[in-house]
Amino acid sequence: MKMGKFEIETDDLVYIPSDDTFLLAENLEIKEGQSVLEIGTGSGLVSMYASLLTDDVTATDINYNALELAEKNFKLNNINTIKLEFGDLFEPVKDRKFDVILFNTPYLPTDSDDIINDDLNYAFDGGLDGRKVIDRFINQVSNHLNDKGIVQIIQSSLSDNDRTLDMFDRNGFVAEIAESEKFFFEEIVLINAYKIWMIKWAQTDTS
Repeated sequence: MKMGKFEIETDDLVYIPSDDTFLLAENLEIKEGQSVLEIGTGSGLVSMYASLLTDDVTATDINYNALELAEKNFKLNNINTIKLEFGDLFEPVKDRKFDVILFNTPYLPTDSDDIINDDLNYAFDGGLDGRKVIDRFINQVSNHLNDKGIVQIIQSSLSDNDRTLDMFDRNGFVAEIAESEKFFFEEIVLINAYKIWMIKWAQTDTS
């Protein structure tokens, strides 16, 4: 099926691109030549949008079904510049740094009754407060981001936007809600986070 600029196949065990996917894909802050990491690529759609802006894209997922589907979708759209890696968060790229890091997080608060008993659960399960994966990601991301880098993540108002902004602040970033979409029970937001030193450098350079 046609989704945005690409033909996309889907799989029952992989998150199907939705409004949150396009909120990220259509607001990427990527410059030509920059290195990009997408965590939790799912169908591969966001990485495919990233590949329109740079040739250096790495996509990871903890769901092996997602990697197989993403590879299929890359071939379907004649894209051969995206590298795929299997693993949890930064595990498959533990010795690498990137200019841009993207993540449509599993942000839904879930309890034991909400858990899906297959690999699709990785895309939704945010734990009781929706922050089980978000907090781990924020605490690790600085170690994998180059100077002048940016982090772009998607989350929900149900998983506490203010806490995310505060965590980024405490981990050396300036973060802001860049875009949002309201739905009847939640607001989906795109948060952009920049390293503080970048702001200081800009101030020093203009003084």
